[in-house]
Amino acid sequence: MKQFYLIIITVTLIFGCKNDSSKNVASEIETSALTTAQKIANAHGFENWKNVSEISFTFNVDRDTTHYERQWKWQPKSNDVRMIAGTDTIAFNRNNLDSISTVHDRAFINDKYWLLVPFQLVWDSNAEISEPLKAQAPVSDNTLNKVTITYTQKGGYTPGDAYDIFFDDNYIIQEWIYRRQNAAEPSLINTFENYTTINGLKFAQDHKQKDVNWNLNFTNIEVKN
Repeated sequence: MKQFYLIIITVTLIFGCKNDSSKNVASEIETSALTTAQKIANAHGFENWKNVSEISFTFNVDRDTTHYERQWKWQPKSNDVRMIAGTDTIAFNRNNLDSISTVHDRAFINDKYWLLVPFQLVWDSNAEISEPLKAQAPVSDNTLNKVTITYTQKGGYTPGDAYDIFFDDNYIIQEWIYRRQNAAEPSLINTFENYTTINGLKFAQDHKQKDVNWNLNFTNIEVKN
């Protein structure tokens, strides 16, 4: 997510024949062999990510009467990125970062993480993910499934951070707790809601806090195949 929060707040059909039944059983076995992270990612359309040539979105933070936004366009196959923030337009390639573009890449990683966290669960090799358990969600108080993703102290822009991710029985993320440097106390608690599906990818457009007039949200999401 990462440091940005601290900066802005200080943010099948079933057929009756025998052969088809066998295929269904095989499919169930294959699905059960997936990790929880893979099931969460797939529930949000990860299997369609391979088709994406470009994704663009606007990252917004609204608190009381203040508004902040950054616009992004990313071509994941080439890793070309363009950012528009205010009157500034910045273009860079994530495979060739220098000291200046690294600053903007930090912002991109933060905003992309919020949008694509279900996919980050399988992308991020520098993280450990716990076994799922039932737990009370911090905002809704509903009983949901929970995993904790903990980043190692090496690699990435904010090593050591941890996230408690709460998801329903369909593996759709509903809430999370962000804990900076894996601290016991939460640094941020918010929802994942107002989901939309675009070209097979499922995105939470709104992230709200409890009893606070604050909404980190996404607009102008476009996915090109």
